[in-house]
Amino acid sequence: MTTRRLGALAVVLAAALALSGCGILPFFPGGGGGGGDRPGPTGEDVAAELEQYYTQDVAWSGCGASGIDCAEFTVPLDWDDPAGDTIQIAVARHKAKGTPLGSLLINPGGPGGSGYDFVHDSVNYIVSSQVLAKYDIIGFDPRGVNHSSPVACYTDSADQDEWLYGTYSSAYGTQGWYDELTGRAKDWAAACEQNTGALLGHLDAASVARDMDVIRAVLGDTELHYLGYSYGTYLGTMYAELFPKKVGRMVLDGAVDPTVGDLDALATQMAGFDSGLRAYMEWCLQQSGCPFGGSVDASLQSVRQMLDTVDARRFTASDGRVLDSATVATGIIFTLYSESYWPELSTLFTQLRKGDADTVFVYADAYNGRDPGGYADNSMDIYTAVTCDEGTLADDGVDVFAGLERIDAAAPILGRYAAYDDYAVLKAVCTNWPVPTAKLPDSFTAAGAAPIMVIGTTNDPATPYANAQSLAKQLSSGFLVTYNGEGHTIYAQGVACIDDTVDAYLISGKVPSADPKC
Repeated sequence: MTTRRLGALAVVLAAALALSGCGILPFFPGGGGGGGDRPGPTGEDVAAELEQYYTQDVAWSGCGASGIDCAEFTVPLDWDDPAGDTIQIAVARHKAKGTPLGSLLINPGGPGGSGYDFVHDSVNYIVSSQVLAKYDIIGFDPRGVNHSSPVACYTDSADQDEWLYGTYSSAYGTQGWYDELTGRAKDWAAACEQNTGALLGHLDAASVARDMDVIRAVLGDTELHYLGYSYGTYLGTMYAELFPKKVGRMVLDGAVDPTVGDLDALATQMAGFDSGLRAYMEWCLQQSGCPFGGSVDASLQSVRQMLDTVDARRFTASDGRVLDSATVATGIIFTLYSESYWPELSTLFTQLRKGDADTVFVYADAYNGRDPGGYADNSMDIYTAVTCDEGTLADDGVDVFAGLERIDAAAPILGRYAAYDDYAVLKAVCTNWPVPTAKLPDSFTAAGAAPIMVIGTTNDPATPYANAQSLAKQLSSGFLVTYNGEGHTIYAQGVACIDDTVDAYLISGKVPSADPKC
């Protein structure tokens, strides 16, 4: 069935760029939590087999960051078999200083972004100081992600490097290349099955939404207040569809359209990155030291020519990795998530022209969650695994080469090369995935839900504005808030019109009379 979409191409930068306090967001003063303990679980009526989860006691303890405490919540591995095996969901909490309005559950995106790390490491940056004072801020790692019961595929960094960065004996776009990729995909999927076990088949958004409902109830909230970014908007939408009467104040920023099939979503997303690249080029050509000259269109064609020819040059990084065109596209895309990174994109192009592969790898590694010591998280593993668990690529009837042509037509600068390391990899893995695709809702009206805020940025490269327009219309109580500008997601980034609108809604429940079109 045609369901949803791939959120941010990679994990909303797995909270690396995704609002993590690396200079993208303003600093909000205020630090440790201080409110008293909330009352226990809500005690609401649930099916007898679910009572153990909805009434559980959790043990909170300090977890190394000022004002943050952490706990683990127990949920069923398989929600269709709640008496069976269980898994753990890791939660980090920053308490409001006074009596809170409630808990505000936050997800930074992905699939694969760590809400636990998001709150643990950067709570002062991810909401306004006013919201920080009024809510207990709750970050959680969805099932499969890092601190929760995790997905594990390759456990050796060298194997993961070969999977993510290895070059091929046949040229990209040929049958020989795709045959080689398919062999690697089968090996990777087999490693996931061996090292993850039964959890591999229960990573879908509906299972996560049910986990969120347990967190809500155990925290003592009769309604779920929620802030989701990028793929996190899909989790919020799924929760609203499954539990509409339990929706409190919900903000969905950088919205995913849950009804669009994966290939169409990727083609639209790649077009968004091309649009972001054009916006960068318009800016760059007005700067001294821009590595391009002439018209915007001619400069964009120079980028495409660079991508067309880089494979033959075999630029090699200082660690021995060989740079290919798909990795260059990945590095470029990382810098397009925010216009704050445009100067770094100029540096990338300047260094690449000198044959320096290291600079590209810096940004590609950030995208893939890799650092000099290895892989900091399992974000790329969970991204692929969730896509295969709940996506449409395995059975959409589209040949991979036809899919590549569709993406190339939609995004004639970056699309094909980004797709070699994304769409084609997903196609190869999902076609050979060892577990069935989850059965999920195919419409999302959330009938009976309280008003839901959907935020869209007009030139968002990762989740294009049309997604937000569509989602706001699909949700029976959805309302659209538009930001006319660049970048992926916008709340708590210093735009007063957006921040004031969101804060008034979260704190006072105020719904704007019309789209403020910030």
